[in-house]
Amino acid sequence: MEYLAEWLHYLKKKKTLILVEGKKDLAALQSLGIKNIQAIAQQPFYKIVESIQEKEIIILTDLDAEGKKLYAKLNQYCQQHGIKVDDKPREFLFKHTTLTQIEGLPQYLLTQNTKHRVKDIVFDAASVKRRS
Repeated sequence: MEYLAEWLHYLKKKKTLILVEGKKDLAALQSLGIKNIQAIAQQPFYKIVESIQEKEIIILTDLDAEGKKLYAKLNQYCQQHGIKVDDKPREFLFKHTTLTQIEGLPQYLLTQNTKHRVKDIVFDAASVKRRS
């Protein structure tokens, strides 16, 4: 994956459960046409893991310090319980974007059209607040 358009296609095609921190993160990904998302919203790790039926998941917590800590703990807990974590989508965001919060992804896409070849990506622009 080199471009955000490829990243989005990967998430849509793979259909793997995606864990995000909160409702705003969930809404941001849904606005991009991504499905199979679960907001974990400060649930205990054991409840999160108990609710997962899949053998593989993607964890897209925020890319800030708190999100990194949450990711590390959740990743470890999932793997201890036999759930594989696909790190490719998260690694892509670190390597190719300046994002710190998943909820900011739709707005980020609007500003990165040329660099990431996102002109053909269709999402619910009404849910994205444009900067004045």
